Amino acid sequence: MRTVQGILSKLYTENNLTKDNMIWLLENMDKKGKELLFDYARKTRNRCYGDRVFMRGLIEFSNICSRNCIYCGIRASNKNVARYRLTKDEILDCCKEGYDLGYRTFVLQGGEDGWYTADRVADIVSSIKELFPKVAVTLSLGERSYHDYRLWYETGADRYLLRHETASRQLYERLHPDGDFDNRRECLFSLKEIGYQVGAGFMVGLPGQSVYNLVEDIYFLKELNADMIGIGPFIPAQNTPLGKEGGGKVEDVLVMLALVRLMLPLTLLPATTAMGTLDPKGREKALKAGGNVVMPNLSPIATKSKYQLYDNKICTGDESAHCRVCIENRINSIGMKVDMGRGDSLVHLN
Repeated sequence: MRTVQGILSKLYTENNLTKDNMIWLLENMDKKGKELLFDYARKTRNRCYGDRVFMRGLIEFSNICSRNCIYCGIRASNKNVARYRLTKDEILDCCKEGYDLGYRTFVLQGGEDGWYTADRVADIVSSIKELFPKVAVTLSLGERSYHDYRLWYETGADRYLLRHETASRQLYERLHPDGDFDNRRECLFSLKEIGYQVGAGFMVGLPGQSVYNLVEDIYFLKELNADMIGIGPFIPAQNTPLGKEGGGKVEDVLVMLALVRLMLPLTLLPATTAMGTLDPKGREKALKAGGNVVMPNLSPIATKSKYQLYDNKICTGDESAHCRVCIENRINSIGMKVDMGRGDSLVHLN
């Protein structure tokens, strides 16, 4: 006879389950089961990484995007967005401020903006590596060619974030009318082949998303052996086709974070800003469910409020130094410690 405790114990010791048992677990999880799951996730995280939380400096360099993902606030068809893109010098200024604050990883994230050609991005990456010794550079620029990915890696980029969004072809194609499900997956495996530390991930609570879809996400990530996995709640964005839909729930995200921690013990798991947007203690809860990364925003204040993937995003008016102190205090409040080093993935190092 299956029990929640029995299946969780098996997952904790073996770091794997059959899909059937995973589905059963999600459909039968109760309050005591969640408490045990979160406890196992914390123990697994501590065994692999200790009580450290890695800090990444996020630079949202452009909200211009050629895609029309139906949930995204900066989709190409949204005419209500005040568009911007940062110059190379503005990006380097953000890095300088972050470096002085102790950051040793910079995450350059933007929409799929063709103005940033392969050579322009390569020039930015090489300049960061030259000016700021021993830092890691993470790129998140969407789907690009194998040539572009290889050029940036050879120029010095260390990591690449590209959420797979959903492992369900049907759901993916509904959410991404101009997307290519197969190309998205191919990009992720190409990045792995080239040598990047690769981040993928998905949203919880999407309209039409099933328990089976979520389980498929977990097993795709297991197949990819992702170095970092971003999981957050779906939060509707105004002026999008899903703007009036209901959003995801913090508690459901916490369950998925903890399950992923047990299935992929060596991965890095961010406590996302979206979690803090839905719940004032959302990021702390994510860390207590097995997370170990936070990404405070180093973008200029003038542009922070313009990078609105979803509504009511927090911290858009905060100075970078304030964000640095605030998030460290939050981390310390739950008995964890900030690690300002590169924080490389143990998946990659092993």
